[in-house]
Amino acid sequence: MSLQSSRRPVPTVWLARVPQRWSSSLPMNTVVLFVPQQEAWVVERMGKFHRILEPGLNFLIPLLDRIRYVQSLKEIVINVPEQSAVTLDNVTLQIDGVLYLRVMDPYKASYGVEDPEYAVTQLAQTTMRSELGKLTLDKVFRERENLNASIVDAINQASDYWGIRCLRYEIKDIHVPPRVKESMQMQVEAERRKRATVLESEGTRESAINVAEGKKQAQILASEAEKAEQINQASGEASAILVKAQAKAEAIRVVAAALAQQNGNSAASLSVAEQYVAAFSKLAKESNTILLPSSTGDMSSMVAQAMGIYGSLSKPQPTKAASAEVTTPSTLQAPPPPLPPSIEYTEQEQQPSAS
Repeated sequence: MSLQSSRRPVPTVWLARVPQRWSSSLPMNTVVLFVPQQEAWVVERMGKFHRILEPGLNFLIPLLDRIRYVQSLKEIVINVPEQSAVTLDNVTLQIDGVLYLRVMDPYKASYGVEDPEYAVTQLAQTTMRSELGKLTLDKVFRERENLNASIVDAINQASDYWGIRCLRYEIKDIHVPPRVKESMQMQVEAERRKRATVLESEGTRESAINVAEGKKQAQILASEAEKAEQINQASGEASAILVKAQAKAEAIRVVAAALAQQNGNSAASLSVAEQYVAAFSKLAKESNTILLPSSTGDMSSMVAQAMGIYGSLSKPQPTKAASAEVTTPSTLQAPPPPLPPSIEYTEQEQQPSAS
């Protein structure tokens, strides 16, 4: 900062504390003065503040007016020295920074504080230590922007009476003790291993989910295929049953037409006899228990009985109205003769008779 003191002697202690950065002397009163741009010259008349010279041409009264301070209105960069600070979790840090400020009021900057640069630097250091004491070590690295903003606000509140405004504060370096640095490195490695394990487990889970989803889809497709197969098979069986029923109905119609012709009963008797003989040939082949009629050897009676049953079933049944008009029991149709009693033979009893 272009902050220059007057020509009066300066104490040696002050010079040792803050070395002078501007060695040029103050301008002399030459009646006609040219003030450079972005500079403010503070003029005193007879030892009292008179006015501030603006950039350009200015006139002063010799011997009475005197240029006491020269203030630069440009933005000034100040390096804040490295200092130690203790965090909330008792970790000692070495930290330094850079301060950006500007003189807003040359009068306050000249008469409000003896050395504005030194005052702002000390204020930045104390504010930095107090703000770091409120944060833990992890938050110091994560909240550097908030830390910088807090330091700027604290400096502006105090430097308002000095005519100086802090624009920015940036932390340059943060030095951590070696042991703390090693523990932080171990923590970072552990966190990375943890994330790798989590990612691996998530991959395993996704793989298991995909396999289960594939099995589910395969089972759904298999069940749909089985369902379609059963539907097709049932449809085929239904079609086969329908075709068989139609063929049987056609065969019955043909048999009925044949029986209606001449000698149809004789043909029916012959067919019944053939079926009787074929049935006897299969006796006791599937089970050792059989039922036989009492007149097994009388084939003619068996044929006559079968034809009688057929004749009783082939007669037309009386209608409901006609049956209601008939009241005498003599008009009722006689029931068909009972079947001859059957005799149960076992396989052991049948073998001697067959022999």
